Amino acid sequence: MQTDLLLTSAGAERKKAVTRAVELLRKGDLVALPTETVYGLAADALNSIAVAKIFEAKERPRFDPLIVHLPNREWLGRIVDVPAGDRQLIGKLADKFWPGPFTMVLPKCELVPDIVTAGLDTVAVRLSAHPVFAEIVGELDEPLAAPSANRFGRVSPTTARHVLDELDGRMPLIVDAGPTEHGIESTIVAIRDSKIGVLRRGPITQEQLSEFADIVSITVTQRISAPGQLPSHYAPTTPLRLIDNAKAFLPQKNRRVGLLAWHPIPGNGDLQIAQRRTGDRRSLECLRRQSIACAAQKQIFR
Repeated sequence: MQTDLLLTSAGAERKKAVTRAVELLRKGDLVALPTETVYGLAADALNSIAVAKIFEAKERPRFDPLIVHLPNREWLGRIVDVPAGDRQLIGKLADKFWPGPFTMVLPKCELVPDIVTAGLDTVAVRLSAHPVFAEIVGELDEPLAAPSANRFGRVSPTTARHVLDELDGRMPLIVDAGPTEHGIESTIVAIRDSKIGVLRRGPITQEQLSEFADIVSITVTQRISAPGQLPSHYAPTTPLRLIDNAKAFLPQKNRRVGLLAWHPIPGNGDLQIAQRRTGDRRSLECLRRQSIACAAQKQIFR
């Protein structure tokens, strides 16, 4: 399968990308779309065959449920059996954090296929704030299942190029709207008995949520109840090494390296050492930038 990449930087290009994405989604195909958190691999959430393609493309286990992205607030009552006792709290949270990087796990309606929820009687729902995603799901007027557009267990993509590197040939289209805003997945909560349980941390913090209700601890069980709960769900492949100083690190020749330092590097001496050891001026530039950033950070936190 050939994967096309369509930009949304100009009016005509955006219209072409949106139209093509909606056409493919209506046919039951996969499309990689930008959200405000990360790029997602989207399919019609009410089409079991289309959703199965997500699991296949991502190599994702079927016991890991997906988030359903709603076209608008009106769809909440069609997807979710909103508990009467929690209706007011759910409404207040939606008013405050939707659209945005905030997901609620609630009792599902029969309309939602079991493959989406991994057989659970709950479904994770949210409303994306990304204008391109919102335009596409709005024109489609169907909810979308859209987990991160990467192979299972890998780091989530924040650019269209990341998606192409991970999943080239596994879907027909990537809609490129530039880098995502947050770079981490949405906060996921469960609403029960007018209390909030945080199932996955994200851009919406516990402090923000505590203004609306008591925050309760969620006991970790062997059965997954929401996306992103596996201990190795986000696993980078680049090695991380802890060192006492830059001179103690001996990188392989012609390999790119980056340094995150908690204290400013004394001078260009360490930078020159790094350049000689790696043979790569890009590594030198990376070290220089981190040095500047750390110096600024030190001023901020004085």
